[in-house]
Parts: sequence; C-alpha cells; structure tokens
Amino acid sequence: MTGAARVADLERRLGDPFDPANPLSFAEILAADERGEMFAAGERALDEFGLGAEFVPSADGGRLTRLDHLVELMRSVYRRDPCLGLGYGASSLIAGVNVWTAGGSAQRGRVADLLLSGRKVACAFHELAHGNDMAGADFAATPDGDHLVLRGRKEVITNVQRADAVVVFARTGDRPGSRSHSLVLLDKAELPGDALSYLPRFRTVGMRGVQLGGLVVDGARIGRDAVLGAEGGALETAMRALQITRTTLVAMSTGLLDTGLRVTLRHTANRTLYGRRAVDIPHLRSVLTGAFADLLTAEAFATVATRALHVLPGQTSVYAPAVKYGVAKLVLDAVHQLSVVMGARFYLRDGAHGIFQKLVRDVKPVGFGHIGRPVCQSTILPQLPALARRAWLSGDGAPAVLFDLGADLPPLSFDALALSAGGRDPLASSLLAAAEGADPQVRALAGPFAARLRDLAARCAGLAPRDLAMTAPNRSYDLVEAYVTVLTATACLQLWRHNRTDAFLGDPAWLSAALTRLSRQPGGPVPLLPEPVEARLFDELSQRLADNRGFGIANRPFATGTTKEKSA
Repeated sequence: MTGAARVADLERRLGDPFDPANPLSFAEILAADERGEMFAAGERALDEFGLGAEFVPSADGGRLTRLDHLVELMRSVYRRDPCLGLGYGASSLIAGVNVWTAGGSAQRGRVADLLLSGRKVACAFHELAHGNDMAGADFAATPDGDHLVLRGRKEVITNVQRADAVVVFARTGDRPGSRSHSLVLLDKAELPGDALSYLPRFRTVGMRGVQLGGLVVDGARIGRDAVLGAEGGALETAMRALQITRTTLVAMSTGLLDTGLRVTLRHTANRTLYGRRAVDIPHLRSVLTGAFADLLTAEAFATVATRALHVLPGQTSVYAPAVKYGVAKLVLDAVHQLSVVMGARFYLRDGAHGIFQKLVRDVKPVGFGHIGRPVCQSTILPQLPALARRAWLSGDGAPAVLFDLGADLPPLSFDALALSAGGRDPLASSLLAAAEGADPQVRALAGPFAARLRDLAARCAGLAPRDLAMTAPNRSYDLVEAYVTVLTATACLQLWRHNRTDAFLGDPAWLSAALTRLSRQPGGPVPLLPEPVEARLFDELSQRLADNRGFGIANRPFATGTTKEKSA
C-alpha cells in the first residue's frame, strides 16, 4: 500500500472527529482529557491500523521508507488528538531513530519486534538537574567486565512505565566531556523485578493524557552488548538522530493548527456580530486568512526540510534546528491569534468548540518539547560563518527533487546524517538565482529576501568566536532569526516554482501571502495581505472547509461523517 493509500486508510478508520456519532469523536477525546488519560479507543484504532510499523524501516520489517509520508500520516493523528500523536507514536519514533542510527542487527531486530507488535519504546535522555546539557548526565552505566552496572535516575520520560524497552543516555566513563557517555538499550524483560522503580507521574497543563514520569535504577547489571554503537558515542548518535526527530515532530504538529483553524472558521461562520456573520468582519477574515497562510508556510518549510533528510542528509544538521525553530513559531503564533478570534469560546471545555482549549494547551510543547527553540538557535549559530563564506552566494543550488512533490526520493540513509553541514547550504544558495529568474510579480516579493541573504553573508562571515558561543550577544541570535526566515521564504519560493502544474501550489497567491507575512520586520506588525491575495486565499479556505479537505500543502480529503461542514 502506498503512502497516500495508508493515509487515506487511517483517515477512514479514525473517521470524522466532528461527527458526534463517531466513537473517536472530539467529544470522546475531550472526555479522556478531562480524566487525564490517553484516549483508549483511539489507541485501539491505531493498534488495529498497525501504526508502530510506520516507525520501523522497511529493511527491518516495517513500513518506513519516506519520512514525508510518515509526517502526513501522523498529521491525521495530531489533528484529532496531539496526545495520541506524541504518547502513542512520536515517543517511540524518538527512541527508535537512535536504534536505527547506531544499533546492531540484534538490537534493531528487538526494537522492530516490539513496535511491529504494537508495543512501545521510550527515550530517557534528560535529567532535570542538567536540562538540555546531555553531556552532564549523571545516570551511570559503569563497565564491569562483560557487564554494565546501572545506577541513577531519569525524569520526564514519555511512556516510561508503558514501554518494554528504553533507550538511555548514560555515563560510561569518568572523564569530562561527551566521550564519557553511551546510549544503552535497556530491555525491561532482562531486568530483575526489583531492579527498576518508577517516579511519580508528572501532572501537566497540556498533553494531559501523555504519561510523563521517571525511572530509578540502583545496581542492576546488564550485558555490555546493550550499548548502541560504540561506547562513548552517545552524543554523536543523538545529534544525528535528532535531525530526524526535530524535523518530523514539528512537521506533524501542523495537523493541530489545521484543526484549530477549522474550529475557528466554523465558529465564525455560524456566529452573528453587529448584524452580520463574524466571518464577514474584515479584521476577523484577515486573521483567518493569515493563519491559513502561516499553515501553508509552515508546511512548505517542514516539507522541504523533511525531504532534505533523504536528499541532502549532509546538510540537515542546520536545517533540522531551523525548521524546529521556525515552524514552531509559526504554529504557536497562529494558534494564539485564532484564540483571540474565538474570544470567550476559547475557554470552554465542552460543547461544539471544546476541542479548541485543548489544542491551545497541547500546542505549547511544540516550542519546548524534545529540544527547545533556544537550543535550536545555539545549534545553528556556530555554523553561520562557514555557510556565509562558502555557500550562500555561490549559486550552488539544491536539486529539483528536493522541491518537486511528485518526484521520488532516494532511500533514507541514517549513516549519511552528519554533525555539521560543512559550510554547504544548497537550500539558501538556491535563493538568488530563483529570485532573479522569477516573473516580475514574484521577483518583487523575493527580491528583499535575496537582499537579506546578501546582508547576512556580509555580517556572518566576520563573526568572532565570542559571537558564536552560548553566551553570544542578542545581535548574534538576531542573525539566526533572519537566517531561518530566509530559509523559510526560499522553501516557499522553490515549492511554488517546482509545482506549477498544481492548481493551488502553482498559483502565486499563496506564495505572495507567505512572503508578505515573512517580510515582517523584527518587532513590527505583520504586514497586511494585498486585498486580491486575501480574497483568493479566503475563497480557497472556504472551499476546502465545504469539501472537508485539509488546509495544508497536501490539500487532501478528510474522513466524512454525518456532520456536514458549513461553507464560510
């Protein structure tokens, strides 16, 4: 079954969440959220679909061949319940990619067997005392002959009690630095019954159904062959695997924004204010259209970055944190703006629009979960001088396959993921030629971003070492922000150029909307869309609502039930 067919099959199985007759409806999801539980009926549906197989590479018996297909599949889950998206699926993906990146055949086989049978794998990296400083982790896996002696605690682990195996970031040496840590695959079935205990579950504002907890191990012995890859290679493996999860997890979250926009559009289409429908009030219509433009922009950048994991794996060390930083901001800001439109309805925890307040709470981890946005900035910053000197003005652009959504992708190679882009940036490097070769209307929109890239090249090439450290001044991080904006604009421009046969993606209206909103100056207001552009996008938004189609780049049909969407 193709990726598109599997997405359609999952949509059919999950049904229309707005349909009250659907046992997997928003009403049932909200009831589980009120109880602080995972949505059990949703998990059963995902079990029946075999979602775990989507996280396992085809070489290991699963269905994972293309990450963009996985993202689109998971958007169907996230648009219904982000708790299911993270608690059922993404948490196992986070652990699994470390195994696919560094694990041996036996380790890969064990994790594949677990996921293919509907069980879960957890990832235990962080310790509250050290935050994102993984190299400071204290959890110890001390070598003792052919064994490792485990001692320590890990906190804030998704599914720690429900998982059959845990990938643990552990100290295996006494020297300072990253080479003293290794990744250990902890198979619970191999531990004595009293070797592991659990910390109390954390209570959270959002993602209430996701089980966050911790574990404590005191003296358990496991085989030394539990280490993933070479001893001392934990940080390198984690940084390579993070390129996949930073990119795909934030890309999946746009499904949440799709639902937030759909709920708000339905609400304003059926509410009367000042003698007319709320959706007909110019300002509210502008906010709705702006959120649509931001959703398209977020998915454009996320799509290109996800495809880059296949096409340009040597450069995704810079694209992955950029997409996490940029897409998370777009999603968070759009949901906030929609909450303003929802007004008092934003607070209601039940009724026709009750799912919205859950989305507002569940969206927050998009910015800080897994790896926070400030960490992404600090990951990008040290690479800017080399990119500025060697890549941005070189004219060496990315291959067309990166942007042509109808083109096949090369196989995903975990081995090809690199720790540094090596001063190469085919995405940003493709901007100048694309902007200069566009028609006059698009060239006028793209020109300022080309000018911004030239300015960035001049400013970043001369950055001193003190400007690249974690303690760098604010002006350095402003350069990161500008760079992410340029990458986002380039992704939008190139998707438009390479998909001109698509009736909507080939229309310059959405590109105009995306580039106009991206042109916002730091600290300034978001520019208003030209009236014809706003009208074109609002017509598209309304038609998709009436047809029950997704608001994202794929424009795919959603499951339908007894509830009919009312056109705006």
